[in-house]
Amino acid sequence: MNEQLKFKKATYHLWTFIVSKFISSFGAQVYAFAASFYILQVTGSATNFALNLLCNVLPRTIAAPFAGYVADRFSRKKVVIISHIATVLTIISLITISLTIGFSITTIYIATAIFSLTSTFSGLAFTSSISGLIDSDRIQKAMSLNQMVVSIASIASPAVGGILYGFVSITVLLAIYLVAMIIALSLESTMQFNLFINLKENVAGKEQGSMWQSMKEGFAYVKGKSVIMAIISIALVINFFVGAFQVGYSFILIDNLHMSSEHFGIVESSFAVGMLIMSVYLSIRKELVYPLVYAKRGILLLGIILAIYSLPLLVKIPYMGMFSFYMILMFLLGAIIMFINTPINVMMQKQIDDAYKGRVFSIMETSAQALIPLGTILFGFLYDTLPAPWIMGISAILLIVSVLYLARPFVLHKAHPEWGERRKNMSGFKQKDTG
Repeated sequence: MNEQLKFKKATYHLWTFIVSKFISSFGAQVYAFAASFYILQVTGSATNFALNLLCNVLPRTIAAPFAGYVADRFSRKKVVIISHIATVLTIISLITISLTIGFSITTIYIATAIFSLTSTFSGLAFTSSISGLIDSDRIQKAMSLNQMVVSIASIASPAVGGILYGFVSITVLLAIYLVAMIIALSLESTMQFNLFINLKENVAGKEQGSMWQSMKEGFAYVKGKSVIMAIISIALVINFFVGAFQVGYSFILIDNLHMSSEHFGIVESSFAVGMLIMSVYLSIRKELVYPLVYAKRGILLLGIILAIYSLPLLVKIPYMGMFSFYMILMFLLGAIIMFINTPINVMMQKQIDDAYKGRVFSIMETSAQALIPLGTILFGFLYDTLPAPWIMGISAILLIVSVLYLARPFVLHKAHPEWGERRKNMSGFKQKDTG
């Protein structure tokens, strides 16, 4: 296939991927909203609600290493399609149960666990295939647009789900999810997942050792790549210390500052708006040349926001001033997280060998998911025993110090040798000027 045809095919992949992602994300989140609302409405139990969340997180954490192996061992297109077919069959089963014997909470738990498993396999296979679907010059655009449609879906789906839930049965919402998944499946079946992968490098059908041996090779590959190890370490640190924010922000706003539910909703929406605007910006600008450098700056800004988040607890601010303060902070937080994630994801897509992408991304996902419960439990305990400003402040300092070490100049030079040379040249010019 000549370059012009490849470019046209990649353009088709770009927009098919975005449309498919939006449709499937929207359908999944409408279902998640309906399932959560149904559980709370029927049982009125926070424990049952938490169990449904556990049915989503636990299978994903356990299955991620196996999903990474499968994505590297077999055809990624087949993995995506089979996963989505399993999702479609599960939805059909739910609709059948709803129309015959009726729903039970246990049925929802089982369905949530199955959806978690299928989304883990399809998500890792898709993430590992980005560089095979789209030319390298437009990977940043693809990643940005992907985040943009996910943000739009996360904003729109609760509103649509809430409106529909009041007028139609949960069976109708399941039917919407079913139609969404069938459309997404139809679009994905037309995509060529190895368009930009040399057939010699394509691992689909290639003879490999056992699954355990293959997973060990994935860990060995990561350990042998110091820059990738640094990125994974930074991601783990962020996920852990952001737990201080995830647990604390609603506690501070609602419990300590007594913000109204309407204003709290607006503050939360500002986060999604910040993500959305930054996604649009990154999708239209040129690719960032030194992604790890920009990510380091973004994380330092994240630390500063974490440090000043509890400021209204220390300094008396009028209510509307406090509301505006948090709305701006949440907007900036959403934008900064996008500014960190997108360049790093683009860098990982380009630096990781295609044969190892599934396993590397699964290592990242497993590690990140594993730290979320730990951070939530630890910081939940700390917020019950210590003042919030102390927790936020110390977490911010530890985050900043950790990133300054993990993304120290030596690591940045190794990741971006040309950036290191540029810094040396600039230092040389300064010395000459002072001389």
